[in-house]
Amino acid sequence: MHDVESEELAKELFVEACRRLDVNPNGMVFHADNGAAMKGSTLQATLQVLGVVPSFSRPRVSNDNAFAEAHFRTMKYRPDFPSRPFASLAVARAWVESFVAWYNATHLHSGIRFVTPAQRHAGQDLAILEKRAGVYAAARERWPERWSGSTRNWSRIQHVRLTPERTAAA
Repeated sequence: MHDVESEELAKELFVEACRRLDVNPNGMVFHADNGAAMKGSTLQATLQVLGVVPSFSRPRVSNDNAFAEAHFRTMKYRPDFPSRPFASLAVARAWVESFVAWYNATHLHSGIRFVTPAQRHAGQDLAILEKRAGVYAAARERWPERWSGSTRNWSRIQHVRLTPERTAAA
């Protein structure tokens, strides 16, 4: 987090994120808003060299980046979300770092069957979901009268989409 937006800082952030997460960016789609930092030639040249396909929100469509919109909604509904501006850049950075740690390591995400992104990223979600499926199956076997249908689906979600593909109407 910086006190200014710049295409150079955006480039550094993207390159550092790929390095830290050991991600090969070739073929990746990078979706961003239409801000100057995201559309600047420095970042665009870096994306081109890395083989990344740029994608931008449609002009004047405020909810075109559903992932970012959902993320900001989660952030704003945190009990510790500040009601006043941050006192300093350092205070803002500390709050955001705390939020990101909570979001990735503690917050259970419904879109990935109530595991954390950290568990999903580490591949721990498979064992967690298998255990949950076993607990539900055992409960259904022990108390069948409590179940009118099948148990909750605890299979791993392969692809996460906030705006699922639409099927043609019948």
